[in-house]
Amino acid sequence: MQFKDYYKILGVARTASQDEIKRAYRKLARKYHPDVSKESDAEEKFKELQEANEVLKDPEKRAAYDQLGADWRSGQDFRPPPNWGSGFEHSRGGGGARGREEFSDFFSELFGSGSPFTGASGGGRRGQQFSAAGQDHVARVDIDLEDAYRGGARTVSLQAPELTADGHVVVKPRTLRVSIPAGITDGQQIRLAGQGSPGIGGGPSGDLYLEVRFRPHKLYEVDGRNVTLTLPVAPWEAALGETVSVPTLGGPVDMKLPTGARAGQKLRLKGRGLPGSPPGDQYVLLKIVLPPDSPEARALFEQMKREVPFDARAHMARRGTAV
Repeated sequence: MQFKDYYKILGVARTASQDEIKRAYRKLARKYHPDVSKESDAEEKFKELQEANEVLKDPEKRAAYDQLGADWRSGQDFRPPPNWGSGFEHSRGGGGARGREEFSDFFSELFGSGSPFTGASGGGRRGQQFSAAGQDHVARVDIDLEDAYRGGARTVSLQAPELTADGHVVVKPRTLRVSIPAGITDGQQIRLAGQGSPGIGGGPSGDLYLEVRFRPHKLYEVDGRNVTLTLPVAPWEAALGETVSVPTLGGPVDMKLPTGARAGQKLRLKGRGLPGSPPGDQYVLLKIVLPPDSPEARALFEQMKREVPFDARAHMARRGTAV
């Protein structure tokens, strides 16, 4: 996927005001509109202009795009950072531009379906007469799996784009103390009443919805409230069905392996996942690992080879006439 320099496409500086961006788009749109332009690449140019304008005309999208930095050049290979969009506050339900499904893969990765900037439709609530409720805001926040298990108060840092009086976009940080409920799941939202945009004419402020995402964990894979752990076990632990210590979110527990446990076998620790009603389970996926190579280990394996009748590939033997 290639990086798109939207400022270069519109021919404006990164410091351009919103009015300058609007004027530049209108001028170029008239030049390259397929109905009037005689340029051979008018249709493609017009689509590029629409895409650039879709981002830069919107202070929230523009501020987010600017977070990628000024060192990128058009045509460079690009992938969004792993934490793209995390902590970036934006209005809920910005709607959508016609034809945005025709925009580039670059736009789709940053602002399309599934990105942190996809909000529900609707925006702010409207009041009566000359008052109006403020817009609801949405922001994605990343937390550790342990935070979801234990719950409790956490400090969340957000970045909120604002439009200055002279038409420039600035990003203002703010910090909130948030109560995370124990057992919250990946993708679940926390509502903070009154933390969205201020109301107009005495109307109530909008709400802020924090969409919780789990950071990748070095031990666990998460599916809803269930977690899966890959557990290394020694060959003799699996063969003899020994009791082994297993890490869980609530601390280590002892688990007895079945005699003759197999690599890839999945065992369940009931209720050891994320808390809830009912709580999730922890699944333990067995991975049999060999001890480090040594003369002693090789001697024992040689003895097993001589004394234990076993063909690991017996089930693969072909019957009938060989070809």
